[in-house]
Amino acid sequence: QMQVVESGGGLVQTGGSLRLSCAASGRTFGSLVMGWFRQAPGKEREFVATINLSGRSTSYADSVKGRFTISRDNAKNAVYLQMNSLRPQDTAVYYCGARVGVTLASAATSYDYWGRGTQVTVSS
Repeated sequence: QMQVVESGGGLVQTGGSLRLSCAASGRTFGSLVMGWFRQAPGKEREFVATINLSGRSTSYADSVKGRFTISRDNAKNAVYLQMNSLRPQDTAVYYCGARVGVTLASAATSYDYWGRGTQVTVSS
């Protein structure tokens, strides 16, 4: 059974950094496209970043481009989101998604498995 678990959220001041981690088990990790999404109160879940099977191809939302970096370690069955220069508008629950396939995807409906999320709060 596939399991996805996020960690690393917390409270940080504007301009600070956090590194989120996502551990996936139950399927061959190297066969999964991975993505990060976030959902703020009263808003829909929105795309943040995605990474392909090898880790050599990535895609980002315009709102985080240049500040966030997605990476993966297939040997550890893990994907990461390094978040720098955080802003109050980055405050949200961050979710890790796993997609069975080979193409990058920015639509939440394209992902097959989800974690429960980790809260990120950026204070002003």
